Formats: sequence, structure tokens, C-alpha cells
Amino acid sequence: MKRILPLLLSAVLWLAAICLFAFSGSIHPAFYAYAGTFIPFAFAFIYLYAASKMKSFGVATILNGFLLFVFIVSGEADLWMGIMLVVIIALSEFLRYKYGYDTKKGTRVSFLPLAFTFFAYTSHWWTDTAGSLQAALVEMPEGYAAKMEPVIENVPVYMLMIVMVVPMAILAMRLAEKVLKK
Repeated sequence: MKRILPLLLSAVLWLAAICLFAFSGSIHPAFYAYAGTFIPFAFAFIYLYAASKMKSFGVATILNGFLLFVFIVSGEADLWMGIMLVVIIALSEFLRYKYGYDTKKGTRVSFLPLAFTFFAYTSHWWTDTAGSLQAALVEMPEGYAAKMEPVIENVPVYMLMIVMVVPMAILAMRLAEKVLKK
């Protein structure tokens, strides 16, 4: 029970971070599309805390597994998101196993795949552009879909934002280590 409560809290915070960053899209679609580059600054603290509480297999599985479960139940998940989250989980768990559950290197390296979690969530814009634009017409304020199109079509910026996740994740993890003194 001592290990389960902190991990459940971490999973809820992980979901809350995703929702908060997704909500930034109400300001402009670019915030939603590119928030994944900056969310590692929230994720690093949550992951470092969870990894310090559980020095074995399962942290990535709990965090992204809970996220996937909630999104499936709420109808927010699609096939690509599910596939991407499972790949992220598997890669993160493998890296933490390979480099050590109780080592800084194992925690740091295993965080890198997890830093891409938000892009798995927003992948529907690029894997189902027509459906995403149609949903925006129904769910979002007038004119939102028109603002989405140039963001979706700007593939070079999207690729740059994805590449930037790695240095942001490294910086975020170092910051979280200093703040939490882990």
C-alpha cells in the first residue's frame, strides 16, 4: 500500500498534466500541436518521484497505462495513440531494466521515450487529419478548424518540435533532480 498510493497519485498527476497541456489548445491550435515539446518539464517531476518510489518494472506501465485506460474509457483514444503509447511503455521499461532500476542513468534514459507521450495523444491530427478537422468544426469555437489547418500542414515545424523533445527532456530531468534532490 505504501508503494501503490504514490504511484496512483503520480498516474493522476500524469493525466492532469496531459489535460492541462491539451487545454492550452483553446488559446490556439499551435499550443495543442506543440505542447508535447514542453510537457517534459511537468513529466520529469512526476516520473522522477514515481521512479524513486518504485525501483522495479512498472513505472512507465502505470503512468501511460493509466492514461491509455482513461482515454479508451472516455473515447479519446484512437488506434495510433494506443500503438504509440504501448511502444513508449515498452521502450521505457526496457531501458530502465537495461540501465538499472535503481540508477540515475536508468531513470534518465528511460524518461526519454516517456517525454514523447503528449505527441502520441495529439497524433490524430496527422494520422486522421480529415476527422480531426471535422471534430473541430463540431467541438471547437467557430474558426478553430481554419486555424488548425496551417498548423497541421507545417510539417517542418512539427518535425522540429518532435526533435526538440529530447533536449527538453534532458533539461527537464536535470532540473527535476536538482529541485527534488534525487
